[in-house]
Amino acid sequence: MRAVLQECDIGHRVVVRRRVGERAMTDLLGVLVAIDGDRVVVRAEDGEVHSLAAADVVAGKRVPPRPARYSEIDSLERTADRCWPAPVHERLGDWYLRAAQGWTNRANSALPVGNAGLPMAEALQATQAWYAGHGLTPRITVPLPLRKDVAEALATAGWYAQPRVLVQTAPLDAVGPARSDVALLKRPSDEFLALVAARKQSLPPAAMQVLMGTPEVRFAHRYSGADGRSTVNVRYPNHPATARVAAAASQTGMRKAVGFSDGELNVLDAASVSRQSRQSARCRSISRRSPGQRLPRQAASA
Repeated sequence: MRAVLQECDIGHRVVVRRRVGERAMTDLLGVLVAIDGDRVVVRAEDGEVHSLAAADVVAGKRVPPRPARYSEIDSLERTADRCWPAPVHERLGDWYLRAAQGWTNRANSALPVGNAGLPMAEALQATQAWYAGHGLTPRITVPLPLRKDVAEALATAGWYAQPRVLVQTAPLDAVGPARSDVALLKRPSDEFLALVAARKQSLPPAAMQVLMGTPEVRFAHRYSGADGRSTVNVRYPNHPATARVAAAASQTGMRKAVGFSDGELNVLDAASVSRQSRQSARCRSISRRSPGQRLPRQAASA
């Protein structure tokens, strides 16, 4: 073990060896929350936070993140679906079939959680027919490694995979103090909609259902600077397509993410999110193309 943990280890999973009594020692496994010359604070696997005297810490080192449980991946995917609701949402057994006029991959792809109620080959054919009936390219967002079987079946059937998306989570105790200069809006501002439309290259009517269809949704909006042009816009519950920071904001050092804790708006430094997050699931969006259709540039053959 390395004798001393450092600030760069904060947010990572560590094991700490400490003295207990005069001779005994014990190891504590968890996430390093804070460290200074006096204390070493670790959140254990069960969620309990331990504040250890630095003098009692004999050694400590960073260890690999705990692999996400399949049940956690399944729960996270279902939660993400509820927070990004497609206006057309049907079921194939337990699978979700979603359509939103082609606006965003997630809202226009099937989510294979649970059992489709059909043999795999028939389930894929039924999914393809459903999307064809809605005038959309058939797509399936596959949570990995939870549905590795679906990914393998799609590759065998000749579907094509887009780049993987890393889904990350971070504990709320990483969130900083509440800010009074951020407005919580019940509807997105014109600036927010312009930002999203530019990012997604369209804003059809179905987009408003996706953005507004979640109960208690709020849009965090902040202006900064004398000209009021630097802006931060975030939708909560959050989705990558809406957690965007304007270029002007990046240039002025305002690159922040917004989080909620105990009903209050808080600001979380983007570097802290990256440092404290852990891999929860990998998703692969896989689409079916016709023989004459060109693959998007970012797509790759599965």
